[in-house]
Amino acid sequence: MAIKHNNAVPNNHFHKDWQRRVRVHFDQPGRKHRRRVARLEKAAKVAPRPVDRLRPVVQCPTIKYNRKARAGRGFTLLELKEAKIPRKLASTIGISVDPRRTNHSEESLKANVARLKAYQARLILFPRKSGQHKKLDASEEQTKGVSDGSSKTISKIAGAFAVDSGLGQAHGISEVKSSDLPEGDEGAYKKLRELRSEQRYAGIREKRAKLKADAEESKKK
Repeated sequence: MAIKHNNAVPNNHFHKDWQRRVRVHFDQPGRKHRRRVARLEKAAKVAPRPVDRLRPVVQCPTIKYNRKARAGRGFTLLELKEAKIPRKLASTIGISVDPRRTNHSEESLKANVARLKAYQARLILFPRKSGQHKKLDASEEQTKGVSDGSSKTISKIAGAFAVDSGLGQAHGISEVKSSDLPEGDEGAYKKLRELRSEQRYAGIREKRAKLKADAEESKKK
């Protein structure tokens, strides 16, 4: 059969042998097991020191997620100052520091300061060398009753809006029914829509009222 007209040859690549280049993840269960073993080995190596650092409670950005709380990168310098913890000491005792972060509300500042104080009250510093006790090191009596497991209760953060004192626990958000609202309260959304509608149609309504008044005057004449 003869080829008619200037038909372009389709540029389809059917010779790539993609079956040789496809990647599978059959090693996922093995990797998961190795990661778990590595975490346990690290926890045993640094015990009784916690594995993770203490991090602040912050609100997620954007309107979609700002009702959720999560762990931040580090405490601000103002939070450390309010908790009376030196900046250079904080990183050596398991507290993460973020000098770039700033506090935008009094509530978050108070919550994170209380979190630092709660951590500081539970903190037990072991001497680096036996027999050489420094100023902030714990006594032998305090170090005797310490368990060899890593504690995560102080750094746990619940994901809700209002943060409780210190430990990062958060209150749930309760919804209010329309029947519980006071009478005459139509809600902010409806009020804003009405104000926007009034502003949008103000000129048209004024023109309509003026034409109506002129028509009534002409009838009287």
